Amino acid sequence: MATIAIAATDGMLHFELAMACEIFVKDPSGLADPWYDLVVCGPGPVRIGRFQMEPDAGLDRLASADTVIIPAVEDADADVPPGLLDAVRAAHAAGARMVSLCTGAFVLAAAGVLDGLRATTHWAHTEALAARFPRVQVDQDVLYVDNGNVLASAGKAAAIDLCLHLIRRDHGSTVANSVARRLVVPPHRAGGQAQFVTTPVPAREDHPLASLFPWAMERLNRPLTVEDLARQANMSSRNLARQFRAATGTTPLQWLSAQRIRRAQELLENTDNSIDAIAEAAGMGTATTLRRQFNRIIGVPPDAYRRTFRRPR
Repeated sequence: MATIAIAATDGMLHFELAMACEIFVKDPSGLADPWYDLVVCGPGPVRIGRFQMEPDAGLDRLASADTVIIPAVEDADADVPPGLLDAVRAAHAAGARMVSLCTGAFVLAAAGVLDGLRATTHWAHTEALAARFPRVQVDQDVLYVDNGNVLASAGKAAAIDLCLHLIRRDHGSTVANSVARRLVVPPHRAGGQAQFVTTPVPAREDHPLASLFPWAMERLNRPLTVEDLARQANMSSRNLARQFRAATGTTPLQWLSAQRIRRAQELLENTDNSIDAIAEAAGMGTATTLRRQFNRIIGVPPDAYRRTFRRPR
């Protein structure tokens, strides 16, 4: 059973810590056997936001964990407690998978864990992280970064995305999707998405594009153009572009491309279909186009993605 140790010290924020505990405490699908052994580690009773917490074990327990999670800290400018720094360095040296959520990146950076690696944090703190730790390659535009054994997320919702990503890596998409359903959150947002991501579907039923999105989603395998979308929405292409930007933060073609990549991901995870068949079903035409676009957006070839995230049979 893989152990996940969550660090808890005074000055951390309760949302990311409680969220990680909620996500990793149990497997709602019943398919992952064994599940994680979750332990909260701290120097003693700690104050987390407005709450008092009694950790399960001392900080020295981090060194024997398989995965160590550092939640967000309230004051990113404050010095990291020496005991936490020592415990993080010991865990990293022992080979633990190191994960920071939001401003927890400042802890990993102070411990030297992020030296020479890409990392991110909440957009409001990326400049400070880059200025204080110039050896860290700070990416302010992504939801999370996966360096293999060292991972970092942006704030709040992106921390949930990263935790689900860990489950997807460890147990496959079916289990991760089951956890996401229990939390009532999207099952998969790729780490490379921008931090500023508005909802892909308007929340209001009376929104001018409310009926267009499901219409387009049902036709992803067809060669849709901006003119096709504008005609279906009964508006000009220019007005469509304005409405799309306001609703999704992106252009119609960029939105279509993202949905096709997501469709390809689902098919790679859940079917035995060939790359050619998936390319056709996702509206990308050829396997060559799918591989090029998939590698550009997701960062790995479709075959590698399938090997990593294939649903267990």
